[in-house]
Amino acid sequence: MENYYKTLPEGYREVKVVDAKEKKTSVLFIVFSFVLTAIPLMPVLLTAGGGLRTLVEQNGRAQSMIAVVVFLASLVLYLVLHELVHGAVYKALTHQKLTFGFTLTVAFCGVPDVYTSRKTALLSLLAPFVTFSFLLIPLTLWFYSFNRLYYLLSGILFSVHFGGCVGDLYMTYLLLFKYKDPRTLMNDTGPKQTIYLPEN
Repeated sequence: MENYYKTLPEGYREVKVVDAKEKKTSVLFIVFSFVLTAIPLMPVLLTAGGGLRTLVEQNGRAQSMIAVVVFLASLVLYLVLHELVHGAVYKALTHQKLTFGFTLTVAFCGVPDVYTSRKTALLSLLAPFVTFSFLLIPLTLWFYSFNRLYYLLSGILFSVHFGGCVGDLYMTYLLLFKYKDPRTLMNDTGPKQTIYLPEN
């Protein structure tokens, strides 16, 4: 099967639409994002070795302020890189024009002019989750061994990453467990994904 098709092949029908701009979907994603964020965040908060005031006192105000500024810059950089990783996979597999954007509730990358194969969609969906999990988990554990403030901030960054992948993980779940037909196609405009299956 091809990585993508410029037009929807004959005999395919729309079977599922997930639109992050739709109010109900947006609310559900926000709720589950908070849940996913809390899962890794709670153990980080419990093992950070004191409250934020204590950690600031241990590191000094100047060093703590620098750490917080670096954390905030890293958070913004992460949001951009997350979408660029989606785009890099889509670009490598389709060579098609990408679309990027931000709304109040979602950042997105899509390849709206084509219908991607299930494999292509899964690789793009999972790429940021896998990439940044492999980077942030070891980094957080490393910080734990010598600086609990850095550990806390890195743990928060990982938790935001984990919760922020809610849409990607939901679409991955759909493609892995509900729409398992290898002929499945997906059109991804960025905030909206439409899944198609052949009639027979």
